[in-house]
Amino acid sequence: MRFILRSKIHKATVTQSDLNYIGSITIDKDLIEKAGFLEREKVLVVSNTSGARLETYVIAGKRGLGTICINGAASHLIKVGEEIIVMGFELTNEQIKPKNILVDKNNKFMKYL
Repeated sequence: MRFILRSKIHKATVTQSDLNYIGSITIDKDLIEKAGFLEREKVLVVSNTSGARLETYVIAGKRGLGTICINGAASHLIKVGEEIIVMGFELTNEQIKPKNILVDKNNKFMKYL
């Protein structure tokens, strides 16, 4: 069995940061559904801006707002305005086709990759 990339939001822009929230990354519910993430799913977040990498879990934000909010201690590593990639993996022994999405600077869905 191997961990295989299952879901990815590519080139998202961090819109908010909340140090006082108890962890996680808040993602617009539309983007969660387009990429195939589940709420509370463990994800890897990588900053294209700073190179920071961290693991956290997904919580749903309001639909259509383009929200990408880094919460809790992770907000020390990834800041508002940084470009990030959010990835989810699946442990499987079969090939799977990932749902990779590209978003624009306002975190609006552009296309499947």
